[in-house]
Amino acid sequence: MTVELNVGDNAPNFSLPRDGGEVVNLSDFSGKKLVVYFYPKDSTPGCTTEAIDFTNAKDDFAAAGTEIVGVSRDSLKRHENFINKQNLGIALLSDEEGKMTEDYGVWVEKKNYGRTYMGIERSTFLIDESGKITHVWRKVRVKGHVDAVLAAAKSE
Repeated sequence: MTVELNVGDNAPNFSLPRDGGEVVNLSDFSGKKLVVYFYPKDSTPGCTTEAIDFTNAKDDFAAAGTEIVGVSRDSLKRHENFINKQNLGIALLSDEEGKMTEDYGVWVEKKNYGRTYMGIERSTFLIDESGKITHVWRKVRVKGHVDAVLAAAKSE
């Protein structure tokens, strides 16, 4: 049973380690807008492009009062290697247990070349200052996505 989060829902709480080992909670962003983007795997082409695009737009998001966190099921070690290799400037949270990806409904059945498996659906959530979801993007195409999220953050 997959959770379906919608605009207006309260964002599910989370408490996950980020690169460097610090634990990050949803409440850490109280009073700020937050972009939570889920991606399948560190160091793959689409995920690398998306992480670099978010890093390049980080100052624009900050000017709109918005923080950014990326989430995958990769280990902290993989995140740190990915950040260092790509010179990323955003926090990456490690959801190795899969609780957050399930709470946000992005751990889904996928099909690729006739093979069926479970994986992360590339998705992004914009959460307002009070913890409510204001925008949801599912089955994200990387090209132009960060611009669309930034436009939404600025319009809040």
